[in-house]
Amino acid sequence: MEYRTLGRTGLKVSLIGLGTMTWGNQNTESDGHAQMDYAITQGINFFDTAEMYAVPPSAETYGATEAIIGTWLASRKNRDKIILASKIAGPGLSWVRGGKARIDRENILKAIEDSLKRLQTDYIDLYQLHWPNREDYHFGNYWKYSPDFETKAIEDNFLEVLQTLNDLVKSGKIRHVGLSNETAWGTLQYLRLAEKHNLPRMQSIQNEYSLICRRFDHDLAEVAMHEECGLLAWSPLSRGILSGKYLDGARPPGARLSLETRHEHRDGVKTNDAVKSYMGVAKKHGLDVCQMALAFVNQKPFVTSTLIGATTMEQLKTNIDSIKLKLSNDVLADIESVRRLNPVPY
Repeated sequence: MEYRTLGRTGLKVSLIGLGTMTWGNQNTESDGHAQMDYAITQGINFFDTAEMYAVPPSAETYGATEAIIGTWLASRKNRDKIILASKIAGPGLSWVRGGKARIDRENILKAIEDSLKRLQTDYIDLYQLHWPNREDYHFGNYWKYSPDFETKAIEDNFLEVLQTLNDLVKSGKIRHVGLSNETAWGTLQYLRLAEKHNLPRMQSIQNEYSLICRRFDHDLAEVAMHEECGLLAWSPLSRGILSGKYLDGARPPGARLSLETRHEHRDGVKTNDAVKSYMGVAKKHGLDVCQMALAFVNQKPFVTSTLIGATTMEQLKTNIDSIKLKLSNDVLADIESVRRLNPVPY
């Protein structure tokens, strides 16, 4: 395993991080425990979860993933060996705090207590803001994104959030803070306010990143590298789409998109074309396409950890083994050729 420093914290997190969102829906408690047991034998020390998990999200599965991690921590008694990350949900889910969830002081204080209880721990190493209160371009909103908001109101909210997080750091309930599904402007505002008011600094940003989702490559990559606020890459296999199992509308029984009730904005003709081309690159070089996709993310200098998720132990093992793969210049050149023909598949 390789390790990279989380922001300016001094914490060394595994380059492969364990994503957990399927536990409590696609995976049972025993599945989740088995995955965590195996992951730590492979040197993974960074686990990522969220209050809204398991996914696909629902009132019935809300909090289930944190609860599964909690029973594992209680039984294994190895909390000090794990760098644990969780997140507070932003607005939009009717079953979270009576549909009044947003990122503010009242919600943060309630959310952290509930997460700590489910996780059966008295602290979270990295507490992240899952998505902004304001409109953002994530989760399929890219094509209609319009950053029209009252700047002062947003900045006042950011300051309230940072002050609340500071209280939680002082109380020992969280150690460090991070962002998720943010923009370059939002990230820089949080960093500026933290410096100005001597408040906790955002140490990471968890955004979507994969061979077919490269929006981070430009302004945010620069921010991540030069502000030491690295990327925790979620969905590096694009919900499994890069495996090819959903090509041409296929929906294998039990697979993520087969269970998903929401529209899947990633799955379309252009995405199919891109996936087929990337599969061709992998075949040309004798590589497993999923390992190639993960190795591509691992090699990016702005990435702190690549968050993998798996519903079977076989998937978990092959995904973790991507750490052993270093892509040659020839492979990277072929990947770049595919990207130029398929720059924004969805």
